[in-house]
Amino acid sequence: MKKPVSLVNNMFRKLLISGLVTIISLTVLSCDQSVTTTTTLTSLTTLSETTTTTTETSTTTTLTTCSASYSDYDYESLNYELVFFDEFDKETGTPNLIKWKYQTGDGGWGNDELQYYTDSGNATILNGNLVIAAKKESKGDSLYTSARMNSGRSFLYGKFLVRAMLPQGSGTWPAIWMMPNSSVYGNWPSSGEIDIMEHVGTDMNRVHFSIHTERYYFKIGTQKTAITTIPNVSTEFHDYQVEWLPDKLIFSVDGQVYFTYDPTNYVSCPTYKEWPYDKSFYLILNLAIGGWGGTPYAGFVQEELVIDYVRIYQADNLFS
Repeated sequence: MKKPVSLVNNMFRKLLISGLVTIISLTVLSCDQSVTTTTTLTSLTTLSETTTTTTETSTTTTLTTCSASYSDYDYESLNYELVFFDEFDKETGTPNLIKWKYQTGDGGWGNDELQYYTDSGNATILNGNLVIAAKKESKGDSLYTSARMNSGRSFLYGKFLVRAMLPQGSGTWPAIWMMPNSSVYGNWPSSGEIDIMEHVGTDMNRVHFSIHTERYYFKIGTQKTAITTIPNVSTEFHDYQVEWLPDKLIFSVDGQVYFTYDPTNYVSCPTYKEWPYDKSFYLILNLAIGGWGGTPYAGFVQEELVIDYVRIYQADNLFS
């Protein structure tokens, strides 16, 4: 039977009025911010021809993946294999330009350094060692020359071992360190720096280990670093090493651990600002003059950073 029009309209009106409208607003923020989910329930009823609105607000925790806080490797089962090495096993010669690249130039390098880095005459192989020599000689606008050698390939994770004997005297600043292959997180220091060994001739036998990131770096005095005394650094060879893992960096000399950088010791949820070390880095060997090394001592003619060997190991199960 056909219903009257007025009855149909009344039924339709009741359905509309008694409907339930739910509006959900969700905001997802970064791991160090709160996350609020607001649910607004608007209920329209026909009772007394009134409208009732109910709002419920709750705060929930959003699960996020924090840099360096998650790792699924078993440290004890890591099986390291040699993937890069240079023993410099020649009586005389020059560095292997497949394994090493010169970085040249002057201008202070952002640290008021005094040397001009060259691509000839300052890095030689002698008696089975790589000798990086800083010399008192003019080139360009600089009164000193030296060499800066970068590895010809980059690496992600592993053990990086350099056996070296350091120069001595005010003005010298040798370093064994690492920089990112590309600035994924931005220019220095945002994409990171790893200082396996730094030494300044004004403070003999004191070896520095440091990391620099967007949050932690030396120009604002927040770098994470450690200093230890190593006897006879300029008369004896020592093994300087960093073990780079997906969640920490472990620095050692002659097999003795002196510093471990674990970003979760400083923040509960690290981001790239504390841990940009999930990208490939290359190795650097250099001898700077001036800057942090101080004023070269009177009578300075030549000082040398002598490298016995470089060995880099990686474990396949860090990538599985």
